[in-house]
Amino acid sequence: MSGRTQAERHQVWIYLVAIGAGLGLGAALPEVQPAFRGLLWPALAALLYATFTQVPLVRISAALRDRRFLGAMLAGNFLAVPMLVAVLLPLAPADPAVRLGIVLVLTVPCTDWFVAFTHLGGGDAARATAATPVLLVVQIALLPGHVWLLLGPGVTAALPALPVASAFALLILLPLGLAGATEVLARRRRGAARLVARLAAAPVPLLAAVVFLIAGAEVEAVRAALPVVADIAWLFALYLACAVAIGVVLARAAALAPRPARSLVFSLATRNSFVVLPLALALPAPWQAAAVAIVVQSLVELIGLMILLRLVARLVPER
Repeated sequence: MSGRTQAERHQVWIYLVAIGAGLGLGAALPEVQPAFRGLLWPALAALLYATFTQVPLVRISAALRDRRFLGAMLAGNFLAVPMLVAVLLPLAPADPAVRLGIVLVLTVPCTDWFVAFTHLGGGDAARATAATPVLLVVQIALLPGHVWLLLGPGVTAALPALPVASAFALLILLPLGLAGATEVLARRRRGAARLVARLAAAPVPLLAAVVFLIAGAEVEAVRAALPVVADIAWLFALYLACAVAIGVVLARAAALAPRPARSLVFSLATRNSFVVLPLALALPAPWQAAAVAIVVQSLVELIGLMILLRLVARLVPER
């Protein structure tokens, strides 16, 4: 059995160990936390580069023409999910800052590790990759409206400008461009072709590095969240279960093939915590609890996604 196969088979335990190690190191050596935050986005970019190299660019252009898939993605993420959040929000703590964090993180679909989890879960990484720029642009346009509708106009006024331009360049354009250049070189040079083959084994260790950095960088936020963890963690777990169910139903309604259907399920399950966390940290002091809610969501989501990797083949079986 190859090292790649072994890593993918035991990936749940690999990620759990990485989380524990990150939390332990971040707690024992608080001075490493700023360095971990600085390394997080480059690590995410490396993860996406490795994932994108496994997706021929010709398949991305074809995926963009798949209106049925993109329609299901947009309907699920920007119609069904906000309605789900509206149903769940009354169950959340009454603290406006906590509710703001819940709305910020749950109404924005993921545009980074969603692709990696789609790849690991047997989804269509080409379609997932093609959808990410569309998802990012639409969520930027709709997020203020979602906050206004779900929380009222007073909260919307507290939001600073979204710091997404750098995130888009680092997490989407840069790795996608490098992957395209690597693909072109792989057609001409054996060394580049060997690099692409070796990168097929990279997503699991790179994702482990990402979750290690998240845990180590945000250990203080996790500590601060302890008083409200029990009040919101179950809510995020309930969201994840409902989002997976919605994804399965939408995929069947749209008559998607198994691999695009799995991509849709992972899209609804994953949220863009890495992009909205800087926004929450930039809020005025009375709203800082929003960042705590986002950190809790990311940890609950990670555990849930590791379970979903085991279940997705049963939920969306090959026909």
